[in-house]
Amino acid sequence: MMRLAEEFFDMKNDPDQIAVDEAVIARLGAIHPRTLSEERDENGPVAWILVIPTTTAVMEAFVRGGINERELLERTPPGAKYEALYLCSALVLPERRGKGLARSLTLDAVGAVRRDHPIRALFYWGFSGGGDALAASVARACGLPLYRRGEPG
Repeated sequence: MMRLAEEFFDMKNDPDQIAVDEAVIARLGAIHPRTLSEERDENGPVAWILVIPTTTAVMEAFVRGGINERELLERTPPGAKYEALYLCSALVLPERRGKGLARSLTLDAVGAVRRDHPIRALFYWGFSGGGDALAASVARACGLPLYRRGEPG
């Protein structure tokens, strides 16, 4: 799964992106326990999603391009009241795609975060048509506005 993430997002060659390691996992857990979710079978993970609850101010800075993804995580204070949710990434093994795994995992994570925080908006950084479609589908299902990095609000 990590190999697939590196191939798709090329995180090692882009210092603006979050590179998930043990320190990042600990920080994400301090923000909310449902930031990382996965679907597993007997061979290991088959789908993995990452969402990051944050403040409206951090969301706005990210969407307009004032901060990068790594800074988004750094500026999200653990224990704060979060009003926005960053749909950071979703990965599904090629042989398991098209079955709604990423959508289901994401909706479950959004629901868990919304039980603890007054989420009023979703946002994302589009990397693919599939990611755009997933973000739009999740926003529709949740009844929340969706903002895409680099697009006027």
